[in-house]
Amino acid sequence: MQIAGTATAFPAQYYSQETLAAALKERWAPQFDKPEIIERMLNRVGVDGRYLALPIERYYKLNEFGVTNDAWIEVACDLGEQALGRALARAGVQTSDLDAIYFVSVTGIASPSIDARLVNRMKLPARIKRVPIFGLGCVAGAAGISRAADYVRGFPNHAAALVSVELCSLTWQRKDTSLANIISTGLFGDGAAAVVLTGSERASQGPKILATRSSFYNDTEDVMGWAVSERGFQIVLSPTVPDVVHQHLAQDVDAFLGEHGLSRSDIGSWIMHTGGPKILNATTEALGLPKDALEASWACLKKVGNLSSASVLLVLDEFMYRRRPAPGSYSILAAMGPGFCAELVLLQW
Repeated sequence: MQIAGTATAFPAQYYSQETLAAALKERWAPQFDKPEIIERMLNRVGVDGRYLALPIERYYKLNEFGVTNDAWIEVACDLGEQALGRALARAGVQTSDLDAIYFVSVTGIASPSIDARLVNRMKLPARIKRVPIFGLGCVAGAAGISRAADYVRGFPNHAAALVSVELCSLTWQRKDTSLANIISTGLFGDGAAAVVLTGSERASQGPKILATRSSFYNDTEDVMGWAVSERGFQIVLSPTVPDVVHQHLAQDVDAFLGEHGLSRSDIGSWIMHTGGPKILNATTEALGLPKDALEASWACLKKVGNLSSASVLLVLDEFMYRRRPAPGSYSILAAMGPGFCAELVLLQW
């Protein structure tokens, strides 16, 4: 099993964090005695700017969940097509040779799902196996790779694609002045990513997927997720997320590596989800890593914010084409998300 190609795609609109903070402050100021606290909180999330699905002035017209979700479908199809097309080209895989497509998102819903619409748009094979996945949130990028890897392990002469589209700005709740919503509105951005995986009987120059591991933490449903209502998706984000990282991540990684005769010292690079400053710091501390070990994750967070499931795929793309590890070296690709849970992938370059 190998990762044959990756790619990303972003909307046309990019805004600095200062511009977004000013717009959000204007929206929320009447509801705060000290509106300057909004700007201060938005500037603490380590983000310089973000892509938005729509021009910023259009967000004031998104008064209903149905209207917002229609915008999500339109932009998700466009970005999904761009990301998948680029990933297939980099992998040297023709659209007619794609055997399975996995689609992950947690920022909108559609039936037929986005993957079905991509089949029509891109003239993918009618025989293609479709697996749309909703609800995994930030962990879905890593989990999607794992599930697609399971597929090509069973069909070693096949190629599978994972497509992630997250348009987090379309979930913003203008009447929710909770700390969790203000932080998430300043942290999350929009974008898409795609990964093409091939089985062992198909040649590829990408890293091998040696193993995957899922970890579910019981009775942690309230740590992260959505409260869904007629207003759409309202963020559930507990301040205990870094504590969960400290409590579980190191033992999960050590157990996973130990099964394959490895330890943390054998890992040359860490491809980690860009959860936010507190999550990245907790990850570094929990795993006892050097301060610069997650440099690629920090850089992606700074440039485009947290893209939920697409974030770890963005970091993977960075390693694939701009920070290529040495041949034979090992990487851990990992993300955590609603459940609460973690997904680990062991790669060898």
